[in-house]
Amino acid sequence: MIIDTHAHYDDEAFDKDREKLLDSMQNRGIEYIVNVGASIASCKTTVGLTRRFPNVYGALGVHPDEVASLTDEDFDWLKHAIYKPKIVAVGEIGLDYHWNDNRDEQIAWFEKQMELAREAELPIIVHSREAAKDTLDVMKASKAEEIGGIVHCFSYEKEMAREYIDMGFYLGIGGVITFKNARKLREVVEYAPMENLVLETDCPYLSPEPNRGKRNSSLNIPYIVSAISEIKGITPDEVVEITSNNAKKIYGIGLDDVDRLI
Repeated sequence: MIIDTHAHYDDEAFDKDREKLLDSMQNRGIEYIVNVGASIASCKTTVGLTRRFPNVYGALGVHPDEVASLTDEDFDWLKHAIYKPKIVAVGEIGLDYHWNDNRDEQIAWFEKQMELAREAELPIIVHSREAAKDTLDVMKASKAEEIGGIVHCFSYEKEMAREYIDMGFYLGIGGVITFKNARKLREVVEYAPMENLVLETDCPYLSPEPNRGKRNSSLNIPYIVSAISEIKGITPDEVVEITSNNAKKIYGIGLDDVDRLI
């Protein structure tokens, strides 16, 4: 069954049918979903979702677009909240220079949140937009390879993919892989070992073709699977099995104690 490694079901886009949708997932081929925080408010609602839905796990972190409003009190809450049951990662954290130019502030909070993950022995979920070099440089300086995690919605060149794979990171592949102008990402997927790929939606955003422009959900992942299957020359079932095993390893979901030690 499929694992959606990155979703935002706390988003208001799901207010009308969240309960029904999440309750239906396991009967429709979606085994687990990791809901990812982006602000302190969304981290708190993420914790709520993990309590209400057995198939939903959580990641807690503050997105680079939100760090300007982050307070010491907020960070103190986050330091304790990452130890709550069913929290499997720190994220999404990282750098985003598309909308904001507070480079130093973003880097400082990125480093602090990576250190939280290290202390809690949790992987990180990395957001990087228009900040390729800085993201990699900061992660290397912080020895992120000792922490591990996922580079969410990977959008850079094959050469950058190689750097992250060499560090032991997984690449999050979502709906963009189905877009006609996704040549660069297709090259990355063709190059990357399947053992370094995981599936994600980033829903309600980034719906794959043929639903581009509509609200996204985990139910659209088969379109992503199909695209990866075609690129890699393997069956859709193989794509699902390998990526699900990867997700279980990085998040520690659905594994017994022996598997966790491997």
